[in-house]
Amino acid sequence: MATRVFVGLGANLGDARTTLRRAAQALESLGYGLELSPLYRSAPLAVSPQPPYINAVASFYTAWPPEALLSLLQRIEARFGRFRRTPGEARTLDLDLLLYGQAVIRGNGLEVPHPRILSRRFVLEPLWALAPDLVLPGGTAVVEALRRVADQEVAFDAWC
Repeated sequence: MATRVFVGLGANLGDARTTLRRAAQALESLGYGLELSPLYRSAPLAVSPQPPYINAVASFYTAWPPEALLSLLQRIEARFGRFRRTPGEARTLDLDLLLYGQAVIRGNGLEVPHPRILSRRFVLEPLWALAPDLVLPGGTAVVEALRRVADQEVAFDAWC
């Protein structure tokens, strides 16, 4: 049985838009019914100087179990030159498993919903664009969570 998942995409090194487009094509191999949000630009959260991030959210249906899906997402990141050295570093590609249906998962290096989903407008804005009526596990509506982080700067961007 397939589960609807939401994956956050982000990049701030190289040609981020092209990277996200190609990463979205790679996500198509993990399930079916791929939908992509618009792109958004956001400032990096790290303190060191970095270029702005380009962010999006993808949604699709998959039969992969959550741990296997996370492993596949990390393989896609690696194909695009992602190395995990230090938190907050600039990235060629970041793929975060945000939601796995309504499941709450804690363990084996996996936290779903993503532990910082409620505090990041650059995640909530594209998530809301894809699923405006979505209610997160725990009962918070995406639109309500988005109101709580409205002071964070996020700008609409374009795929081209």
